[in-house]
Amino acid sequence: MTVAEPPLLELRGLEKRFGPVQALRGVNLKVAAGQVTALVGDNGAGKSVLIRTVSGIHAPDGGQVLWEGRSRRVRSPREAADLGIETVYQDLALADNLDIVQNMFLGRERTRVGLLDEESMERSAGETLEGLSVTTVRSVRQPVASLSGGQRQAVAIAKAVLWNSRLVIMDEPTAALGVTQTQMVLTLVRRLAERGLAVLIVSHNLNDVFEVADQIAALYLGRLAVQGPAGEFDRERVVDFITSGQSSRGPKTTSTRDET
Repeated sequence: MTVAEPPLLELRGLEKRFGPVQALRGVNLKVAAGQVTALVGDNGAGKSVLIRTVSGIHAPDGGQVLWEGRSRRVRSPREAADLGIETVYQDLALADNLDIVQNMFLGRERTRVGLLDEESMERSAGETLEGLSVTTVRSVRQPVASLSGGQRQAVAIAKAVLWNSRLVIMDEPTAALGVTQTQMVLTLVRRLAERGLAVLIVSHNLNDVFEVADQIAALYLGRLAVQGPAGEFDRERVVDFITSGQSSRGPKTTSTRDET
């Protein structure tokens, strides 16, 4: 009998309080490598607090964060990055006055003989974008200010992947994007999972969720209301869990998205 591998990331009974406000209430969540896990919930449900806790910005007040089955304390974004956890926030944290290469290596510049190794950084940036099939950027020396919303999102994701990440967390990656740019970003999200990375995506857009997610997890008032394969859900059932924390509708028996 083979023993199943533990999920890459597992939260057990995660608690987080801000004074009298309890933002997370005993959250149990599993995020597996090679899959897209969509985290949904209404405003104030605790989604942002959860990803900031996993990313090392907030320290949990209780519970465990397990990485590959081992309990870990992630006390800073740097410690999260050392594990292989990279987060792409909604504001993307890109510097408009810098080009793509400079943004991707910002704060982690490579040097050789005391000087910036521009050739190495340019080559790695280009290879990373090419590996993700990002073809709409004409040059890695293109200023970020000149990029479209979809291209900016692609650069932010490529920046996360560049650092040997194993889990990429994305906060509303398609917010404010048009139809074509949204499709480009969703294709990129699926490509990350196909490369074996774990992806945790926060989204209000259920169309996007059902297009890319392998797993859906719904938060309600700081607790995890449900987690399961995307094929067990339809939009009405997800909305039930988002708005009331429960649903009288049973799991679907057929998948809403073809698995590849």
